[in-house]
Amino acid sequence: MLYEAESGDISIAVVGDAMISRRMQAFGEPQFLKLVELVRAADVSIANLEFLFHDYESSWGWSHGTYTRADPRMLDELKWMGFDAVFTANNHAYDFSEGGFLATLKHLEERDIPHAGGGRDIDHARAPAYVDSRRGRVALMSAATTFSEVSRAGPGRADFPGRPGINALRHNSVHYVPREVFEALQKANRELGFEAHAEAIARFGFTGRGKTLDSATALRFMGAELRLDEAFRTETTLNKEDMDGIARWIRGARKQADWLAYGLHAHESGETGDYHGGARTSPPGFMVEFAHWAIDQGCDLFAGHGPHYLRGIEIYKGRPVFYSLGNFIMQNETVPWIPHEAYRNFGLGAEHTPGDYFSDRSDNGTRGFPADPVFWQAVLPVCTYKARVLQEVRLYPVDLGFGRAIPQRGRPMLAEGKVAQAILGWLRELSEPFGTEIAIDGDIGLIRP
Repeated sequence: MLYEAESGDISIAVVGDAMISRRMQAFGEPQFLKLVELVRAADVSIANLEFLFHDYESSWGWSHGTYTRADPRMLDELKWMGFDAVFTANNHAYDFSEGGFLATLKHLEERDIPHAGGGRDIDHARAPAYVDSRRGRVALMSAATTFSEVSRAGPGRADFPGRPGINALRHNSVHYVPREVFEALQKANRELGFEAHAEAIARFGFTGRGKTLDSATALRFMGAELRLDEAFRTETTLNKEDMDGIARWIRGARKQADWLAYGLHAHESGETGDYHGGARTSPPGFMVEFAHWAIDQGCDLFAGHGPHYLRGIEIYKGRPVFYSLGNFIMQNETVPWIPHEAYRNFGLGAEHTPGDYFSDRSDNGTRGFPADPVFWQAVLPVCTYKARVLQEVRLYPVDLGFGRAIPQRGRPMLAEGKVAQAILGWLRELSEPFGTEIAIDGDIGLIRP
C-alpha cells in the first residue's frame, strides 16, 4: 500500500442544520469542548449551512420564517469547531435574494470551506465539492426538495447565462379523491371561474405547453392536480430531469473521489408519526426513494435535514441513511436585523426591534421552536469505515438548551444523563421502522451493522 487512503479506513462526521449567528470560541464548558473535539477528531466533518453570510449588500426576499443572516466572520467559528465542508441547498438560500446567496458562497470560498448544493448555474449547484483528508478524498453533493421557485438554479445556453441558485429536486404530487369529491371540485372550478380562466390562459399560449388533463378523470384545483379514484390517496414522483442531472454528477464524482456523501434538505413528511411544527416524524416516501437511489448510485452516506428535529436512521445496503439530523446550532433568534415584512406579519411596527419580534413570535417561549424540546435535541453521528465496510455509527447526543433564555439556547453541548438518554431513546424508537437497532452504552448510541 503506497497511500494511506488505499486502506479504505475513514471516519466521517455529519450534522444537521448549522444556524449560527454568534461566536463559538468564547466558551469553555467541558461538555462544549468535548463536542468540539469529537468534530475535530473525525477525518472529515460536514454540516448543513442553513444561514446566509453577507453585509446586507442585497435586498431581502421573502421567507416563511427567519431571515437568516449572520456576520461572515461566523464562518470562521465553524472552521474553528472543526467542520471541513458544508451543504448549502436549502429553503433559506434566497432570504436575501440572489445577491445574498452568492455573497455567502463567496465568503465560504474566501475561507477555503468547500460547499456543495448551490452555484452560478445548475451544473455548479449539482457539482460535488471535495475534501482531501489523509484517509481519502471525500466528495459531497446536496439538493433540496423544499425551496422557493426563484432560488432554483437553471441551465445556461451558448447565448444566455444560467441562473444562480440551489440544486432543487422537484417532485410532483397527484391527489386521488372519490367521485363525490371530484364532482364537487369540478363544480367549484366552474362556478368560481377557475376553469374558464385556465382555458383562456391555455388558448393565449404565452406560458408554454403544459400537460393536458383528461377532464373526465382529472382536474387542477388551487394549484393541485387531482384524479378520480375510489378512495383518498396521494402519489408523489421525483422529477426525472432532476434525477438524471444528479445521477450524472454522482457518476463523475465516483471517478474522482474515494468517498461520496449526499445531503438532502426536505421539510416534507410522511403519513405517520406525531406532528412537530408542520411536519411529522416519518420521512416522505419520495425521500426514502431518493436516499436508496443515491446509495445505489454509489454514495457512501446520506444525510437528511430540514424539519429541525431528528428522524430515524436506516442502514441501507451497508450504508448509513439519516432521514433528519435535526439542529446542530440553532441561533435563529439572535440575528441582528429583521425586515419590515416580518414585523408586519405579527402586527408589529417601526417602534419595535428584533428582540420584540422574536419574543412576540414565540409568545415569550410558549409556542413555536422554543416550546418543543425536540427542536433542541440532536446527535453527532461519527461513521467509521474499515476496508470500505461500515463498522459502526457512534451517536453522540447533543443538547441545545431547551427552556433556556434566548442568549443561551441554541449552542450545542454534549448531552449527558437524563437528556442524553431521552435523545437516544427517542432516536431508537424513530429508527425501529427501518429495522435499525441502536444500542445505548452509557450516554452514547451505537449502530453496528
